[in-house]
Amino acid sequence: MKTYTKYLTFNTKNRRELIKITKDVSQAVEESGVQEGLCLVSAMHLTASIIIQDDEEGLHEDIWKWLENLAPFKPDYNHHKTGEDNADAHLKNLLTHLQVVLPITKGRLDLGPWQEIFYAEYDGQRPKRVIIKIIGV
Repeated sequence: MKTYTKYLTFNTKNRRELIKITKDVSQAVEESGVQEGLCLVSAMHLTASIIIQDDEEGLHEDIWKWLENLAPFKPDYNHHKTGEDNADAHLKNLLTHLQVVLPITKGRLDLGPWQEIFYAEYDGQRPKRVIIKIIGV
């Protein structure tokens, strides 16, 4: 059994961004030498997510609208009484999840034809990390 760990760091220009990381994760799988196994990709912050989606701008806009509708940025969250202003980012994380587990087959990520891996940032403009953890043979 092999294991491999790699960290990615992001410091987004905007508070909310969607960053395609498929190539970064694929490179980590290649570096790991694992031929058959699993790849965990996890945001290490509760105001960001890892999602698998199509890389289509209209869909990205729809995702942002959907998230804002379900967890809008507004001043009256109880969390804000602590001095924070990012309650909506925590709720968006709950909707889109913290991490994904992906299959590795024959030394490569085994993704569907339109599947891309994205880092979704909901409260950026400061350094944030993603962990890639690979296990297999």
